[in-house]
Amino acid sequence: MNPRRWEGVRKALFWGVALVLVFWTIFPFYWAVVSSLKPRGELFTTPVLYWPSHFNWQNYVSVFTARPFGRNLLNSAIVSTVTVIGSLVIGAFASYALGRLRFRGKGVVLYSVLAMTMFPQIAILGALFLFVRALGLYNSWWGLALTYLTFTLPFTVWVLTSFFRETPAELEQAAFVDGATPMQTLRMVLLPLAAPALVTTGLLAFIQAWNEFLFALTFTINDNARTVPVAIAYFSGATRFEIPWGEIMAASVIVTVPLIVLVLVFQNRIVEGLTAGAVKG
Repeated sequence: MNPRRWEGVRKALFWGVALVLVFWTIFPFYWAVVSSLKPRGELFTTPVLYWPSHFNWQNYVSVFTARPFGRNLLNSAIVSTVTVIGSLVIGAFASYALGRLRFRGKGVVLYSVLAMTMFPQIAILGALFLFVRALGLYNSWWGLALTYLTFTLPFTVWVLTSFFRETPAELEQAAFVDGATPMQTLRMVLLPLAAPALVTTGLLAFIQAWNEFLFALTFTINDNARTVPVAIAYFSGATRFEIPWGEIMAASVIVTVPLIVLVLVFQNRIVEGLTAGAVKG
């Protein structure tokens, strides 16, 4: 095969794989949007309809009028935001100590943090349940945020430690020469430089907390603190045998929109954070 023909085949393969990946990624969301807009009678027709005969917005109206979905959205937003703030504040201090300070056992602490991410949620569920009940935080925002830190904080510490470790030492030394304390150096020099890494880890922690299901199912009992993944799982129809697929799809689209908006707003920071981590290891 001559080089020109081989180049054409290579480009065709590249675009073929790219189109398959885009289709594989986008189609589930497209199908959720289309299903949420279909009239009930068109959801299971044969042959399959890939576009509704007319837009039916009733599913979106029913999600908010027939259920306390607005309250569930508020619960998810507050719990996820508190989780992200806690992860970044605690993680920034811990990462600065692990990345910049010298003390015995630092490697053991760091790998212990990494090991915590390897435990499945179900393995610590019983202990966390007793802990949350003992603190009187069952069925509350604070109980969920506290338990969510078990999977967002280790990831945040590990990523930010790598970032702080690779930050040039001369910046920190110059601040010390000017009389800054370690806390002032962290707050005024290192944290502004770590903004892309903070945004990236914060957004990933937010997505984890927003989509979490098992802890929210276990540590809540009603809609006072119940988050949207569990609320959607409890959607029911007029009878116990009816599943309201249209409303479930509408609710799924609604809870996905905030994540898309956040990624679009912070996309430049996310790229900076990911590429910085890739270069600095």
